[in-house]
Amino acid sequence: MYEIVRYEGGVYKNNILKEWIEDVGGFIIQEHIMQLDVYMTVALPQNEIENFKIESKKYKGKVVETPLAGTEIAVVAPSLSRHHLPHTACDISEFVRRFGAKPNMIGLSHGAGKNISLIKEKEKRLIEEHDIAVYVMGNFESCLLDKTHLFDVDIPVVITGGPEKLDIPYPYVGNLGRRAHRLRHSEERQALKKMVDEITKLINRKREELSYDPPIIPPVVLKDELEKKVDEICNILSPMPIVTQLDGLRVKLDYDTYHEKIENVKVGKYLLKDIAYISKSEMKNYILVKIKPTSEVE
Repeated sequence: MYEIVRYEGGVYKNNILKEWIEDVGGFIIQEHIMQLDVYMTVALPQNEIENFKIESKKYKGKVVETPLAGTEIAVVAPSLSRHHLPHTACDISEFVRRFGAKPNMIGLSHGAGKNISLIKEKEKRLIEEHDIAVYVMGNFESCLLDKTHLFDVDIPVVITGGPEKLDIPYPYVGNLGRRAHRLRHSEERQALKKMVDEITKLINRKREELSYDPPIIPPVVLKDELEKKVDEICNILSPMPIVTQLDGLRVKLDYDTYHEKIENVKVGKYLLKDIAYISKSEMKNYILVKIKPTSEVE
């Protein structure tokens, strides 16, 4: 099993450190160089994490724990209007990003209104492409109780809202309702930390379930193989051309144009289409890859 952490350091001998990562069987998922600072998201075998912490100190760097690394989170607001989307949703997205997650903000087209709120089947499929969903709701308890049907998706969910407590059958974090300002006050920061704790619990539970019958190949290994064998990925201008998930990844190439090439990539002794479900994403026609569990292949 691989564990994902974030490295923060300088450019001094950074190439030597990257060679060390490759030598122990690790992968660099993402790298940002800003002037003299380097930020890397790194996947390493679990037994090499402590050695990596020791090695990073030689180059004046540090290793930051990222419990949500390697996950893709849907941050869902009932609508795209000023009532639901700004500030709270933006701050929640930024906060989970600090812990290693890749968030995508989704605004429902008919989620507003207590009595008329709906979730489309297409929106439901889009949300279910993620590892977990965080619903960013408003301040009124009656409104939240009338919209619980929006949370009926086939992935774990965490609900945030204004009331301190709420009697619903989902993990709920209060004090995160509608705001006209950024979430900078002490009680708001504490609520954000509590939200990350709830997300981490669900992610760890999902990781534990996957460990009983893990994907035939780790997503970070598949990501590395695709980057080596599909030249078009190098031409993607997005900061994350391939987004890793707990049981697969999202490739930001057009499905209609490139899905056959992706399907026929050789991974070890298999073709990718033999060990993964490859489908068209609801997000911008991207390619969604869900890796089959070991028992299904062998």
